[in-house]
Amino acid sequence: MRWKIEDNPEQAAFRAEVVAWLWEALPDGWAKAVETGDDEAFDHTKTSSKWDFMSWMATIGKSGYAAPLWPKEYGGLSGQPWMQPIIREELARYRLPTFGINLLGVGLAAPTIIEHGSDAQKERYLAKILTGEEIWCQLFSEPGSGSDLASLSTRAVADGDEWVVNGQKVWTTLAQFAHYGMLLARTNPDVPKHEGLTYFILDMHAPGVEVRPLKQMTGSSEFNEVFFNDVRIPDSARVGAVGDGWRCARTTLMNERTTLAGISLDPVSIFGGTRKDPWTTFVDSIPNRQDPIIRQRIAQFYIEQEVKEITAFRANSARMRGQQPGPEGAVNKVFNAEFNQRRSAFAMNAAGIGSVAWDKGSHLAESRATTFLRARANTIEGGTSEVLRNQIAERILGLSRDVEVDKGSSWADTRRN
Repeated sequence: MRWKIEDNPEQAAFRAEVVAWLWEALPDGWAKAVETGDDEAFDHTKTSSKWDFMSWMATIGKSGYAAPLWPKEYGGLSGQPWMQPIIREELARYRLPTFGINLLGVGLAAPTIIEHGSDAQKERYLAKILTGEEIWCQLFSEPGSGSDLASLSTRAVADGDEWVVNGQKVWTTLAQFAHYGMLLARTNPDVPKHEGLTYFILDMHAPGVEVRPLKQMTGSSEFNEVFFNDVRIPDSARVGAVGDGWRCARTTLMNERTTLAGISLDPVSIFGGTRKDPWTTFVDSIPNRQDPIIRQRIAQFYIEQEVKEITAFRANSARMRGQQPGPEGAVNKVFNAEFNQRRSAFAMNAAGIGSVAWDKGSHLAESRATTFLRARANTIEGGTSEVLRNQIAERILGLSRDVEVDKGSSWADTRRN
């Protein structure tokens, strides 16, 4: 069963507008092939038109549909919250990227710049984020400061109208491709940890910035270590006031929860161009589907997927009514991450020896193994499940906060990793 929100007349008109634009913007024959279910025609159109996701990012980035909630003057539609799910539904239906490679720029950096940045920063960065001309990364986590982000130790020291940065970040997604990064650094060690932080826009190609990709067990390198050795940042690249970095960072983090909750960062969502049916892909990856125990487990996963979809449906319904995102972001993030891990582990176990040895060129086996390995990161990235459970306990269930032994102490006087 697919949970779908019924459009009211205004929403139906907007959906029709989006579809009409897609028919005009896509290569000739693309939309018709999708509507008629003609996969052969679709593949021919995609190949003959030489369609690629980067040029598509530029096309949709100039349309307003890439970020409908942004103000019109910065490339959005000044639209309503219900517009976003409608656009994503239609993009997915027409086999187009629903997120794109600049997910962190559009979903995290830009909302922070819109809320806290200067007019000059908005003018300089927002348009090129939308079109994908400038890719962004997030420079927050450090080797000793992941879950307790506010304890970070990367230092930014004022030197005239510049800041000199030294330190290290880790788990930085797509840093090796990024043009700019959202950098949170410590500018005052003599005040409590949350009060001594400042938020910067960092040129990833500035002298002194070194990016080292981390090889993952999937064979890819999405994450990176980033080192700063006397990196100079102009004060004009500071976002918000000096010492107000935590407030800016919270804007980024809240948007991260909303952006990543319940989504799958798979190649189709990022690059588009092919059919995406996650449930069918999962079922096809499981052999021995006539075994009653395996069938029972598949049914259980279907039930859990429906629970996840219902929760997402409720969240989207609230947005369609114009309400702000609620606690569903944290709940969905925890559930989706652990659901992905359970489901991918089951697919591997059901495949038996086929999960560790297979014929060369077996894309199904390769995809099954890659999905299993990649899912290990789901409970870490975008906020660990442990930290999100604390937030759910405190902000939804009303439980008391954990004891903070360093509360009120300066960062310089607290014990750290």
